Amino acid sequence: MQKDNWMCRAFIFVLTFLLYASFHLSRKPISIVKGELHKHCAPPNEVELSSYKEYAIQIQPVKKLSNESQCGWEPFDKNNYKQLLGALDYSFLCAYAVGMYLSGIIGERLPIRYYLTVGMLASGLFTAMFGLGYFYNIHNLWFYMIAQVTNGLVQTTGWPSVVTCIGNWFGKGRRGLIMGIWNSHTSVGNILGSLIAGYWVSTCWGLSFVVPGVIIACLGIVCFLFLIERNSKSYMNGTNKFGVHKPTLNLKETDKLQDPAMQCLLPDRENCMVLLNHNMAVNGEGGTRMSAISFIGALRIPGVIEFSLCLLFAKLVSYTFLFWLPLYITNVEHLDAKRAGDLSTLFDVGGIFGGILAGMISDRLEKRASTCGMMLLLAAPALYMFSAISKMGLEATVVMLLISGALVNGPYALITTAVSADLGTHKSLKGNARALSTVTAIIDGTGSVGAALGPLLAGLISPSGWNNVFYMLMMADACALLVSLNKTFSLFPI
Repeated sequence: MQKDNWMCRAFIFVLTFLLYASFHLSRKPISIVKGELHKHCAPPNEVELSSYKEYAIQIQPVKKLSNESQCGWEPFDKNNYKQLLGALDYSFLCAYAVGMYLSGIIGERLPIRYYLTVGMLASGLFTAMFGLGYFYNIHNLWFYMIAQVTNGLVQTTGWPSVVTCIGNWFGKGRRGLIMGIWNSHTSVGNILGSLIAGYWVSTCWGLSFVVPGVIIACLGIVCFLFLIERNSKSYMNGTNKFGVHKPTLNLKETDKLQDPAMQCLLPDRENCMVLLNHNMAVNGEGGTRMSAISFIGALRIPGVIEFSLCLLFAKLVSYTFLFWLPLYITNVEHLDAKRAGDLSTLFDVGGIFGGILAGMISDRLEKRASTCGMMLLLAAPALYMFSAISKMGLEATVVMLLISGALVNGPYALITTAVSADLGTHKSLKGNARALSTVTAIIDGTGSVGAALGPLLAGLISPSGWNNVFYMLMMADACALLVSLNKTFSLFPI
């Protein structure tokens, strides 16, 4: 039985890994296609001398587009293309941030398998919708904006669902390491999305969206067929609609139960059944399941506000790289859209190692916040070095992409996984694991506000010079460190 249980855990680990990797796979194409939507092919004598570097690269001629523009895809072929592309990012991420707050609350009250399946099918539809603009010769900005907004809303179904599912199957013992490895799905999805989108970007950029859309939709069907929402021995998943019959309780036995924050993540059926019913009795609930936590109640959990604000600034930095790094590499390294997209994947490779390293260190120190603070402290100077060294050649850029990716994505990965799961099963909840989805959504939703601001600010600031974008990112890292100082030097594990 124990062997079967571990096989089930391994299966859920791999399945949820693939499911959420597909979400990031479908988000990445827009950053790869930006270099194709607006090409720097204007003759140097038509631009100011100060802007010569930006237009110095002469991209090889490609087949003339149906809008008869040789410099991109209307309406992104104008001089204000950076603002327009930034607006696309902003519309997606604003919708994602708003939807995330609602998603966790809704997700607690619906079966995870159904909720996640519908979200993945809808994500596939709206991701492909953006690419259909190429095939149907659509040049209306609002079409692409609507595709981004709707996609941002439906993609919020993913994160609270997979974190709740993985939290139901794995306890706190090595949560940092396990979730650090598991959270590499973010970087793996970004890498695959870059490679898939880059394959078609110069020939038929519409397929750069349609193919990822088909992939996430197909995995949505896999989710419906195979996802197991919870360990069948725990009975603690928030979507459980069935009654649990109360066994005869001995008060002395009840007093000997382990810490509720840990107990109900363990695969022990009897203890979890006893603890569940014990907490119902304490809370005066005569029903057969625990009530979902309120939004305000989740905010009162110690650490939720601090880590939400910390993630806001950390995600601002991470998503600015996610959406703007290929275009930055195109400008600085003088590469075409495909090669820039391929090179940008090294940032995510560094992020994989950063997430795993953060999990290992936090498990060893038993201090999640101190680990985040240490990596944030190193991230700001690393970003400064990246902005300076990346102009010295391709080799230096490769090294700094790996280092920056590890330091930027390490804290981000730790907060969105192990920290969220720890807070969602905090002692103050008295074993109510139904808070996990709401807590995860609050933390990631607040982080998504920063994710929306970062690419927008990058689009507004970049015309004045890429150095100013990096200064903005360094300030954001410093703010993330400041808001987490209270928890960084706390005596408590979190």
